[in-house]
Amino acid sequence: MEAMLRNMFQALGKSRSANRLAKKYGLRFGAARFVAGETIKQSIDAVRKLNEDGRMATLDHLGEFVFSEEEAKESAEMCVQTLDAIASSGVNSNLSLKMTSLGLDISRELCMNNMRRILNRARMHNNFVRIDMEDYAHCQVSLDIYEELRKEFDNVGIVIQAYLYRTEQDIQNLNALQANLRLVKGAYKESPSVAFPEKKDVDENLKKIIQMHMKNGNYTAVASHDPAIIDFTKAFVQVEGIAKDRFEFQMLYGICEDLQKQLVQEGYRVRVYVPYGVDWFGYFMRRLAERPANVWFVLKNMFK
Repeated sequence: MEAMLRNMFQALGKSRSANRLAKKYGLRFGAARFVAGETIKQSIDAVRKLNEDGRMATLDHLGEFVFSEEEAKESAEMCVQTLDAIASSGVNSNLSLKMTSLGLDISRELCMNNMRRILNRARMHNNFVRIDMEDYAHCQVSLDIYEELRKEFDNVGIVIQAYLYRTEQDIQNLNALQANLRLVKGAYKESPSVAFPEKKDVDENLKKIIQMHMKNGNYTAVASHDPAIIDFTKAFVQVEGIAKDRFEFQMLYGICEDLQKQLVQEGYRVRVYVPYGVDWFGYFMRRLAERPANVWFVLKNMFK
């Protein structure tokens, strides 16, 4: 049953017709728990509340797989406006983005132009931009673009997914760039030919790359809600003598709030991934696919 639900939600997340319906009817049926709102103002208000108890944020204007140059430029403009809003409001937040929303599937040149525009604005505001990793089909081109951008910008990082077989080699390659990485398990449905099918293998690989990247001396964002991964990281940095300002824990907006606050109280850096925007449906479906508990939360809200 769990596998069937996961596959269903992942398929819905890629459906253009379902996405159009979601935009029409808004953040109903529990999606507001995981998405901060549809406007920049709503997202800034959400970040300000997180900052009040010591949590940092990274804002993500939701959108992916645009189908025209105009849509890609509109998405880039929203990223720029988000950076401006962060600066003018004074909240503590970075920016996260998906390069497919900036036209990666239309033209690499279009995507690069949009990325340079965004990174220049972020640099003007002394801010940082994180490139979200997407499905396996976009993995290599995302890393290639990141490597090119790192020659020009020091305020850009990327995400690495532990469920891919290639990840250990990617960590080794990225060390030459002194890359600032967010390390995650991975949320897309991938073939066993490219990704570990068993959770235990993904967990072990995540532990391995956390150790590798931290030992290389590079800033590391450990993005997980798994207490075992968090406890592993705590123990590892203590043994290795790694300072708390050399890494952070990252979690999703609306998930494990008590754990987020506990980590802050223990003196750890905690950053919350805060998505917003009208194009929220694909993101929401992936959150439902990840944890059956999220599904029951939504069902309860539907019947209230």
